[in-house]
Order: sequence, then C-alpha cells, then structure tokens
Amino acid sequence: MDNIFQARFMPFTDDRKVVTAAADGQVRLGLLLENGHVETKRLGKHQGRVHNLAVEPGSPYILYSCSEDGFVQHYDLRSNSATKILCCSSFTENNKQSSSSVRLNSIVIDPRNPNYFAVGGSDEYARVYDIRMYQMEASHNTDRPINTFCPHHLIETHDVHITALAYSSSSELLVSYNDELIYLFQKNMGLGPSPLSSQGEDAKKLDEPQVYSGHRNSRTVKGVSFFGPGDEYVMSGSDCGRIFIWKKKGAKLVRLMVGDRHIVNQLAPHPYIPVLATCGIEKTIKLWTPSSKNVTPLPRDAQKIMEANKQGREDHSRATLTPDVIMHVLRMHRRQALAYVERRQTRGDIESDEDDGGEAYVLGFSDGDTEGASECSIS
Repeated sequence: MDNIFQARFMPFTDDRKVVTAAADGQVRLGLLLENGHVETKRLGKHQGRVHNLAVEPGSPYILYSCSEDGFVQHYDLRSNSATKILCCSSFTENNKQSSSSVRLNSIVIDPRNPNYFAVGGSDEYARVYDIRMYQMEASHNTDRPINTFCPHHLIETHDVHITALAYSSSSELLVSYNDELIYLFQKNMGLGPSPLSSQGEDAKKLDEPQVYSGHRNSRTVKGVSFFGPGDEYVMSGSDCGRIFIWKKKGAKLVRLMVGDRHIVNQLAPHPYIPVLATCGIEKTIKLWTPSSKNVTPLPRDAQKIMEANKQGREDHSRATLTPDVIMHVLRMHRRQALAYVERRQTRGDIESDEDDGGEAYVLGFSDGDTEGASECSIS
C-alpha cells in the first residue's frame, strides 16, 4: 500500500481498531494485535488520493472518506460496506449539475448534528450536506449541498482552494485556504446551496468571518484545528516549520513554536486533556503538553516570521507562468503518472487489489529529532 495520509481510531471500542486512508485510494481497517502486528482488510477504494477521513461523533461504526476523485463514501463497519453517496461538482451559473468534479481534500462532521457534514477541495467553496437527503442504495446521487461558505473577496476567484476544515463544538466552521488565510464562519454566514445565485446585495449583507493570519499554507496540504476544552483556540501548521496558535475570539496570536525543521502539516488535539500531536516533513510525530503556568511570550522574531510568510504569499499571487514553464510542469506530471501506472501494474502481478486481508507491522519512527517538542504554554 502507498503512503498513509490519515489514520483514525474508532471511538467507544477496545481502541484496537484503526482506519487508514492512503495515496493509492484505499481505505483499510486495521486490527492491532497483542504481538505488535496489524491485520488489515480493505473497506473501500477511491480513484484518487484520500486525504481525509471523518468518524461520526458518538458512533463506533460509521465513518466517511473523501478523495481527489470528487466522491464521498460512507462506511458502516457492521456490514463492511462502502457506498458512494455523492460526487462533488463545480457550481454553474444556471445551477445545473456540472460535469467537472471538485478534488476533495477535507471532510468533517458537525458534532452538534451528525447528519450534517462539510467538504472542501479544489475550489473556493466549503459545502455542507445533509446525509438524510441521500439514499444509501442509490447508484447515482446528485450533488445537493444545503449550504456553502466562502469569504466575499474569494467568490469566483478560481485561484485558491481549501486544504482543511474543522467544526467547533458549537457548529462554527473553520476553513483553511491554500496560499491564503484561515476563516471562521458562523452558521448564519452561509451563501445558501447556490452561491453564484446569492451574490450582489444579498452576499454583502452577510457578516464577514473572523480571519487568522501570519502563517503560510502553500506547500503540501495543511490541516487546521480548534484547541481547548471550549475550542478557545485555533491552530495551524506553516511552511516556515512553526505551529501557530491564535485565540479564537479576536484572532490574537498567542503561541508560535518550532514544530518541524521544514513544514508542519497536521495538528490533532486530544479530545479530553491538554495534549496535541503534530507532524510534518520529518519522520517524527511530536506530542506537546503544558509544563508550566508561566506565560511564554512570542519569540522576538515573530513579526519578522509573519512578514516573511505574508511576503511569500503575495509574491506567489503575483507570479506568472510562461508557456515554457507550463509545458515543463505538464511533462513532469505525465512522467509521474506513467511511473505510477507502471508501479501499480507491477504490484498487481504480486498481489490482487481485491485482497480483503493481510498483515503489516507496526512501524516506529526513530530519526531521533525530538528537540522542541517538550512543552508549550498558552495564555
């Protein structure tokens, strides 16, 4: 199996079941054995990379996956079944179903109402769906969001995309954009199911979302998350290798920590205690916990770091690509695609894609770099 993008423990079980999503499109269920091995079986398969999984709050059986193929799949571990419930498509002026799918990077479930889930991907709109509108037995379900969210200045810009979403315990929706900023939407800030029809004066009447800035989200796919017992903080990684933590209300930056020598990609808070896990380009996963009641000030070069991130974002937005550069990128992409197909064909000679069982070893990370992961302090 290719690189794992995400792993999720299933809640309210014996903590031995873990579901993983991978670059080859597979979603697999693993059982951690007493001898340190893992037995796995395939739950479903996408035709693109699977960046995100979402487990239904309070359920040990129900989860969702989204993929770059544009599909959202629904899983019930009691039946070991996978069902494609919708294919996310681009919006059109006449509100007709578009043939162009949206490559999905993130999916989250509203903890206050698990019937609602939101997805985000290769365009500027975060879409919210109601699972009750979809028939699990239907072979073709249409794309019917019940609401959409997007900052006013990004509507129809076509040069940004969403890398991550997060729901707070009060149903606020946090949206992180590639080479842009992070926005916090209240439920009353939605553009409705057809955002291209709600522009003009109606859109201008909506309140502006809270904005979190200072980081850089350009290279790789960045996550975003709430933190604290009441979701009092917002967290994100950055291309500069640092962890940014803002107060949710007012967006004041309160912590800036070195989390990776290169890039911090993902952050995951513990659901009950003040501990968070981060990962990036390095081989280590770092665990952070408060170790002092003293408030640590921001580093002296914090403003310089944020200005450098802002300048990099602005320079990138002004950059133009020449035809020679575009052709070079296309040739590289074609070579990578051919190499991927060749690897898949070679692998298919060794093992069948339809194999529903297997065994893997639990791998340890041991590059020895744990410096800077010992403490954090939040005011």
